[in-house]
Amino acid sequence: MLLMRRKRRERKELEIYLNYKPLTQVNRLKYLGITLDSKLTIRDHIITMTDKCSKLIFALSKSVKLDWGLNYAALKTIYTLDILPLLLYGAPIWINTINKASYKLKITRVQRLINIRLARAYQTVSNEVLCLITGLTPIDIKIEEAAQLYQLTRGSRKEEAMIDQDMGVKHRLHRCKDNHPSG
Repeated sequence: MLLMRRKRRERKELEIYLNYKPLTQVNRLKYLGITLDSKLTIRDHIITMTDKCSKLIFALSKSVKLDWGLNYAALKTIYTLDILPLLLYGAPIWINTINKASYKLKITRVQRLINIRLARAYQTVSNEVLCLITGLTPIDIKIEEAAQLYQLTRGSRKEEAMIDQDMGVKHRLHRCKDNHPSG
């Protein structure tokens, strides 16, 4: 894959040989499970990720009917253990692209599909109401949480993090009854 910052029209096909055999040039590359294209965008990754999750949800929906099928607890377990990790994989890398409306819409559609099956609701119910009914956090908030958790645990600002640290006595909120003015 050829990566360049130049915008000039140059020959984009290069002939590179390895052990006297030509290497084929590709326009996208999968590296550590994240698909990148020659412009280093995440578009292909989000498309393949949402397609994979949608196929999984549609396969599950064959067994979920109103009178029989998987119950709420089983569907929620499948969502939290199978679909959510697929959606959140690599979130610290592509968190900035979620601000783009088209990417956010694709990811929200996947959560909407599972929310409709969990709530056994009609297609006309809004996504926000579906999240309230099912008790699931909206996916854009989950993505931000995953990226923040990564920054806190493995990021460069590890020293600044005030998560799960012992606090001194002066920072605690409780008061003794003896020191309270009313009693």
